[in-house]
Amino acid sequence: MQRGNLDDLSAFLIVAHEGSFTKAAAKLGISQSALSYTIKELEARLKLRLLTRTTRSVSPTAAGERLLRNVGPRIEEIEAELAALSELREKPSGTIRITATEYATTAVLLPKLARLLREYPDIKVEIISDYGLTDIVTERFDAGVRDGEQVAKDMIAVRIGPDARAVVGSPSYFRNRSEPKRPQELVEHNCVNLRLATHGGLYAWEFEKGSRELKARVEGQLFFNTTTQMLHAALAGLGLAYLPEGLVQSHINKGRLKRVLEDWCPPYPGYHLYYPSRRQPSAAFALLVDALRFRH
Repeated sequence: MQRGNLDDLSAFLIVAHEGSFTKAAAKLGISQSALSYTIKELEARLKLRLLTRTTRSVSPTAAGERLLRNVGPRIEEIEAELAALSELREKPSGTIRITATEYATTAVLLPKLARLLREYPDIKVEIISDYGLTDIVTERFDAGVRDGEQVAKDMIAVRIGPDARAVVGSPSYFRNRSEPKRPQELVEHNCVNLRLATHGGLYAWEFEKGSRELKARVEGQLFFNTTTQMLHAALAGLGLAYLPEGLVQSHINKGRLKRVLEDWCPPYPGYHLYYPSRRQPSAAFALLVDALRFRH
């Protein structure tokens, strides 16, 4: 049956239930004359009178009673299903823009977003790789992903990854060099530097042991602006690199990299999703935050 016929049957059911064209028209939000025309058209198609009209009331005929009794419940079921389909259309949707580092995208965001995007096909996520401390409000991002210690105090921060970091070098690098035992010994090593996009400076390697904390400004021949490039340089034996543990662990397990200064590299504030505290999260954004949230 065509959708128009369903509308006509629904109109008939409302008139029959209300016992009045005036009340039914008000409920449907149409004029009384338009409703009367709809019922007449339905009766003409069926070649049956469905309603008996008097000056004071409207009541169903025998054919109308049968239609009301047998078809009415089914029409209501159809209307309920159509309403359910409408709710599906109104499920969380929209595009969420995120700025994140390349490694955070690969290691943290994509694995956690996989299930969310399968369950909610109307949600779209745009990820821009960036190592700078982007002003997400000015640049019109919905959120950013950075180390916890880099998140501004006026932002809401949600931890989305574990806390770990490592200094690594390849076996070929250590073939003619001794391993550093203290951060101060890094001056004797060729270190791969990370250049920060925001201020153009170099990232200082951070160490901690007991109550001692220090930042080391290391020297080396190579400078990159992504951790992936730093990893490739370390694997090629071109220097020591200071990288997220998750990025290097598989290479350590296979003997391609060796970890050093482990007792000086305690856990650090890992990756956090951050967004403005004044933001009123949409349903889609709330689902994304919950999907990314780090759970031990």
